[in-house]
Amino acid sequence: MDIDGLRSRLDSAGQGHLLAFWDTLTDSEKQSLYKELDHMNFAEINQFFETAMQLSKNAADKVDDLLEPLPAEVCGSVSRTDAETLEKYNSIGLQAIGSNSVAVLLLAGGQGTRLGVNYPKGMYNVGLPSGKTLYQLQAERILKVQQNAKELTNKDCEVPWYIMTSEHTKEPTQEFFASHDYFGLKKNNVTLFEQNLLPCIGFDGKIYLANQHKVALAPDGNGGLYKALTSSTVLADMESRGIKYVHVYCVDNILAKMADPVFIGFCLNKGANCGVKAVEKSIPTEPVGVVCKVEGRYEVVEYSEITLKTAEKRNSDGRLTFNAGNICNHFFTMDFLKTVTDPSTESKLQHHIAKKKIPYVNSAGEIIKPTEPNGIKMEKFVFDVLRFATSFAVWEVLREDEFSPLKNADGAAKDTPTTCRQDLCSLHRRMMLQAGAKFVHKDGSEIPHIPSNRNKAEAGDGQRTCEEFNEIVCEVSPLVSYSGEGLNSIVSGQSFQPPVTLELDKDGKLQVSQGINKS
Repeated sequence: MDIDGLRSRLDSAGQGHLLAFWDTLTDSEKQSLYKELDHMNFAEINQFFETAMQLSKNAADKVDDLLEPLPAEVCGSVSRTDAETLEKYNSIGLQAIGSNSVAVLLLAGGQGTRLGVNYPKGMYNVGLPSGKTLYQLQAERILKVQQNAKELTNKDCEVPWYIMTSEHTKEPTQEFFASHDYFGLKKNNVTLFEQNLLPCIGFDGKIYLANQHKVALAPDGNGGLYKALTSSTVLADMESRGIKYVHVYCVDNILAKMADPVFIGFCLNKGANCGVKAVEKSIPTEPVGVVCKVEGRYEVVEYSEITLKTAEKRNSDGRLTFNAGNICNHFFTMDFLKTVTDPSTESKLQHHIAKKKIPYVNSAGEIIKPTEPNGIKMEKFVFDVLRFATSFAVWEVLREDEFSPLKNADGAAKDTPTTCRQDLCSLHRRMMLQAGAKFVHKDGSEIPHIPSNRNKAEAGDGQRTCEEFNEIVCEVSPLVSYSGEGLNSIVSGQSFQPPVTLELDKDGKLQVSQGINKS
């Protein structure tokens, strides 16, 4: 260990305090701290901090005058596209999957802190009748879309699944998948890789120590994906498999469609090298980033950067001018990914800051847990690369069909296990109704498709939960249907008494359960 050289580097960067406890450490603690610090580029970290803080100061400046609406020619909408065209997009997407050209990439670095659990979000069970976790639902959707592509193309095909974890989520995620035999996927088609970490820094620019021999570190945001793809072997693995298109999404959306063939087909039909899914903003003041153009380049602009006057602008048809709500769901070609992961491009992505309450060691060696934000964590966002797109596409999907994030514990106003469960049950119920099924009470009378005002009032604020109104409990395994296809032959003309589950057993045989409440 060249401790004198390290001390000199730290002093030059104004971070000499990181060795304040060196003489009191054990040999193993010294080795651990030295290894951690020796790999850091402190001049670069200082520059990251200065740039991020300056950008944060400028974030209060409104960008209204720089905004441009999305050009109509790059946009498409599932609700304003005819059935024949939707089927064309679906076929194009399945053809790409059938030729082994598509991979899915999951952003799963976040812990379940806001959920009140100490394990990765993907392992969370929201209380569905099946008890399936987010990871299992996603794995089964991959299995089903592979099957659908094979049926169309008559080719065996595989969709490799790349999962970006963090230091905190990688090991438990690996153990979880191994203990569940990868939910039926081939082990070599599930690749975990780790995003990078950056030091947590006080408002004075000083890096915090988490304890006397370890730096306080945090994941570098989902935009750390682009550096992680090259620092790992993932990009090379994609190329070796002949992957041409990558679908990127976040772990917490229970309605996310893996390798969505309609989305992929739409982007390919547009000739896009970069695409995003979006949902229509519900109200002008909805706190969600919007996909638009800024000075001629595609970007996601945070709601805080737009004035109310601009947020309320409407087109002649009455729809909001800036209405494409970002849901962190992207399509990239491999050529585009190779461009944005190149260091000359990736280095242009700026860090955003999040003010946090960061536990740290004070000068007396005591661990302090602040009650107010005392520093920042720096992160990049996955959508920061949109501005490098040379051909772009935006596919608007229905919120009730494709976006229900899991962020908060039950008791919060939204994005909870209950709302996720309710939204998935609602989607599956609508899938069955569209396939010709009927839902009935115990006495055989049909349950109305639309809840009555009385039921809405009883539920409070128009919300109906699975527990309060068990007639809406309906779960269709992704192994049975990816997005409603094939259900006609199973449920058309039949009546079902909720709760209803459609599942495949280990031999691939359909199992239908109804009218039984599981406690």
